[in-house]
Amino acid sequence: MNTHSPIGRTLAAASLSIIGLSGSACSGESEGEGSADARVQIVEPEAGATLAGPDVRIVLAAHGVDIVPAGMDQPNSGHHHLFLNREVTPDGETIPAGVEGVVHLGGAQTEYVFEGLAPGEYTLIAQLGDLAHVPVETVARDTVRFVVN
Repeated sequence: MNTHSPIGRTLAAASLSIIGLSGSACSGESEGEGSADARVQIVEPEAGATLAGPDVRIVLAAHGVDIVPAGMDQPNSGHHHLFLNREVTPDGETIPAGVEGVVHLGGAQTEYVFEGLAPGEYTLIAQLGDLAHVPVETVARDTVRFVVN
């Protein structure tokens, strides 16, 4: 489990290459709109893990926010986006589609499998987007580094 602070994860997201992560598990527990600890979490893989490739399963969770399909206009909600060895989209800008290393989980998915990853080091960032694929600024991102053998 990633133990970095939400601020550290956000700063890391701005400075690291990112590995795409898709798939997430939502606890379904909403702590209310504006919750100070609203965050997404990369449950799998764990930070620093060494994984047998070439396929890597990603599992996500959300805390203090509801995971809903893209386009659904519901307060305190959003859907997952994964960035694999890529910088995250700046706040206020639309997360791009069709870009290598960026995965939209617009169906409210909580799991994703990256297929065919080459051996090497990866950085994965999970970021929540709103109904229009704009980053939800009040929700902390999560970052995990891992190695594929």
